[in-house]
Amino acid sequence: MSVKVRIPTILRTYTGGQAEVPAEGETLSQVIASLEKDHPGIAARVLDDQGKLRRFVNVYVNDDDVRFEGGLDAVTPDGAGISIIPAVAGGC
Repeated sequence: MSVKVRIPTILRTYTGGQAEVPAEGETLSQVIASLEKDHPGIAARVLDDQGKLRRFVNVYVNDDDVRFEGGLDAVTPDGAGISIIPAVAGGC
């Protein structure tokens, strides 16, 4: 399945500055593997040392939060839009 992945500004150094890149996969795990193949180093920013999604990285397939849709096993239908959104902390 071919999908489009929206890349946050902080990760665009891995995609040559591109805000959106194509990837392949039937599940989020496969899509991340596809991203890593084409943009080495990006998976380590999305996945932790155990290969799970990092705690402070939110991922959406279309408008669905993957935390409630199977995590890395979330289905990524053909043509889906995937958004990687790192949590932002702030204070006064």
